[in-house]
Amino acid sequence: MEDIQTWLREGWQEFTYQQGELCCEEVSLNHLAREVGLPFYVYSSRSIREAFLSYKEGFGDQKHIIAYAVKANENLSIIHLLRQLGAGADIVSVGQLYRAQLAGIPGHKILYSGVGKTDREIRAALEAGILFFNVESEEELVRISQISEEVQIRAGIAIRINPDVDPKTHPYISTGMKEHKFGVEIPAAIELYRRAEADPWLEVRGIQCHIGSQITEPSPHREALERVLMVRAQLSEMGIETRYIDLGGGLGIRYSEEEPPAPAEFVRGLLEIAGGLDVSWILEPGRSIVGNSGALVCQVLYRKEHGGKHYTIVDAGMNDLIRPAIYEAFHPILPVCQSDQPDHRIHTEVVGPICESTDQFAWDRSLPPLEQKDLLAILAAGAYGAAMSSNYNAKPFCPEILVDGKEWRLIRRRQTIEELVAFEREFLAEA
Repeated sequence: MEDIQTWLREGWQEFTYQQGELCCEEVSLNHLAREVGLPFYVYSSRSIREAFLSYKEGFGDQKHIIAYAVKANENLSIIHLLRQLGAGADIVSVGQLYRAQLAGIPGHKILYSGVGKTDREIRAALEAGILFFNVESEEELVRISQISEEVQIRAGIAIRINPDVDPKTHPYISTGMKEHKFGVEIPAAIELYRRAEADPWLEVRGIQCHIGSQITEPSPHREALERVLMVRAQLSEMGIETRYIDLGGGLGIRYSEEEPPAPAEFVRGLLEIAGGLDVSWILEPGRSIVGNSGALVCQVLYRKEHGGKHYTIVDAGMNDLIRPAIYEAFHPILPVCQSDQPDHRIHTEVVGPICESTDQFAWDRSLPPLEQKDLLAILAAGAYGAAMSSNYNAKPFCPEILVDGKEWRLIRRRQTIEELVAFEREFLAEA
């Protein structure tokens, strides 16, 4: 009991066993299962607040914007909670722009990232008065200028430089090396800044880089910052001033044995390198704010022995949480009710119901013996869980719950079967 509680406090402090039942803050996951059915996502408000405020603490009196990376978890209630704390938004689509606006985030705290911005998205962002676009190519810069002239709104821009820094993370979530599609190599970026400075419809506001995700040591970000500062100094010599330095996001969380720095410590380390530079700082954290706040709760359907392995089949699948299927990502899994025999374990494959061999949450995982209808909590699922879910195999989206102390509320209801075909039924008679 004590070992498990210590382990939870080290990475998932808002999930604890209370009287033998796993709780999110003060709310039993068993109780939530009875109220909303299974599977479901649950998030801790306290965990989200503490992570965001740790970033603020690190900045101290420095001018800054903490632009929450909406792609990590797009739920309106979570964006709204962060807006109340003072967050801006880092967006990558017009849908995320709409979500940020609905949550009350003002345009001057919104940044538009991504390599493939469409004409519609550029117009919408200009009309929303965003702070700047993170530009990723020469043709994108030209198109932003053209649309800015069409709508008669001057565009703020930053060039996303590719610093060719190894972030030491999974190759699928690494974005800052020269072989990746993201950003602009430094010599080409200098030329784009020269063009932007001469363009009457563009206003150079900042310089940006983002080297990847789930980075758990500070050295890659520090190396990237040194290269950003080098580019900024070169631009200054050319008479091009950049008032904002945007270092993207990417700070990791604990899934297993990782030991990432606390956000405040991470920020202070970056500011030390800059040496009191008079700029406005921007970070775009996502996973490190919401990742450890969330869990996917599911139920054991069946167990079987097959091919020399033990399988535990649950009612959640890769449609709900795809990270293990595409990255072989590790997520902690705990029974919602503690075993009467805590020292007795079995090794099992935890799999879902989807018709894909990759529909798996754990490989050869040591767990207590489980019975049918037992509940499991898949932890560290607050980021890139619900946001990457799908209707594959015609599975409805599961509900999401936000807990605050002893209170909880539904922040997305379960999708109905009828809603799965709502956009198709009107055309059925024409077939």
